[in-house]
Amino acid sequence: MKKIEAIIQPFKLEEVKEALKNIGIDGMTITEVRGHGRQKGHKEVYRGHEYNVDLLPKIKVEMVLPDLRVEEALKTLAGAARTGNIGDGKIFVFDVAEAIRIRNDDRGESAL
Repeated sequence: MKKIEAIIQPFKLEEVKEALKNIGIDGMTITEVRGHGRQKGHKEVYRGHEYNVDLLPKIKVEMVLPDLRVEEALKTLAGAARTGNIGDGKIFVFDVAEAIRIRNDDRGESAL
């Protein structure tokens, strides 16, 4: 099993969710996060004062999948999130040692 964490642009969330749903992946956790990479933020003026906005709003999408679904999910996720511009985000893949469904103690891939 693998855990996929993707940091994407907020306006791409619906497109990513729909693309993943179309390939049969609908279990995911979505979190609003803030951060920056190479784009380093920008300056804004509010009531005459200039502010450096260096933590930009992003969305973190997390899911745990069986090994056989990972490559398909990565291609779909990257394709749906891509604009071709700086700030499109990153995808990270982690090994998952165990998954347990709390309701009935299912373990491993059957818990997904």
